[in-house]
Amino acid sequence: MDPDLTLFPHYASILAGTANASYLTSARTPVEFHDAMTTDDLWDLHTQANITNTASTAANPPSLLDLKRTIADRLYTSCVLCERRCHVDRRTTPGACKTLEAHVACEFLHYGEERVLVPSHTVFFSGCTLHCAFCQNWDISQSTSGDIITPTELARRITQRATQGARNVNWVGGDPTANLPYILTVLHHLTTNIPQVWNSNMYCSQETMQLLSGVIDLYLTDFKFGNDVCASRLASIDNYLAVVQRNHLLAAENGDVLVRHLILPNHVDCCSKPILDWLADHLPQAAVNIMAQYHPEYHAAAHPELRGSISTTEYKTVAGYAESLGLHLL
Repeated sequence: MDPDLTLFPHYASILAGTANASYLTSARTPVEFHDAMTTDDLWDLHTQANITNTASTAANPPSLLDLKRTIADRLYTSCVLCERRCHVDRRTTPGACKTLEAHVACEFLHYGEERVLVPSHTVFFSGCTLHCAFCQNWDISQSTSGDIITPTELARRITQRATQGARNVNWVGGDPTANLPYILTVLHHLTTNIPQVWNSNMYCSQETMQLLSGVIDLYLTDFKFGNDVCASRLASIDNYLAVVQRNHLLAAENGDVLVRHLILPNHVDCCSKPILDWLADHLPQAAVNIMAQYHPEYHAAAHPELRGSISTTEYKTVAGYAESLGLHLL
């Protein structure tokens, strides 16, 4: 076994064929509900189902996965999928994420992810819950682009990619959060035992995190900022730190976690070190990837400290600091 896989026991067990992907367990967990029930009642059932988690071989609905789909569809009509909580009906009005119906910018076997993930079937959505001035995927994250692919067709492609060697389905963007109802519907049509990876900036709502529990096997997170001032100034977002810290803790309760941190030039002390300190104190078991590939993109030139690349000294400082904290570096 790849020694790095020992950091991801649940994910590794699915790859080894000794465990089912979480979404399959949810799809086989029976839950009795009907459309006339209130959303509060549906949430109560969701909590009870997660507590009892009585698996069944029954392949037909109603199931816990179907319940999650129903709740997600209701959240979509007054959207609270991310912590911006726009409360718009996203069937007719785009939220701050700029998305209505899910648009897939591209999907392919990706060999550029972390070694434990490749080849990874990455599904890139357009739109994003953040508006980072330095976004390197700004052409898809800050606009609506790509194709509308039916859930049944994407499920077929996932099955096909698995036969081509895909080790996982990697939901990314932009950010996948705005497209949660669509993703759950794709999984409704899927039967392949393949790990599900949530590749996200983690600014999703607590409701979204609840729906992801029992669906996602590995959380591939993007921990960007070490304080709210930088987050507000560079990503136009409020209350960043509390939301993202909460969601990392919830992720660790429900799956494996791989934290990415992109070093920003001139942000070692205000962002990189505080993030690493928090991880060492609260998620010491998590794997961490310190990323050095920042380059000025999008509106980075509007911020003088972001106009250049990071220095060798900055990378060595951050990587050395992470090592000194005893973090598991990939």
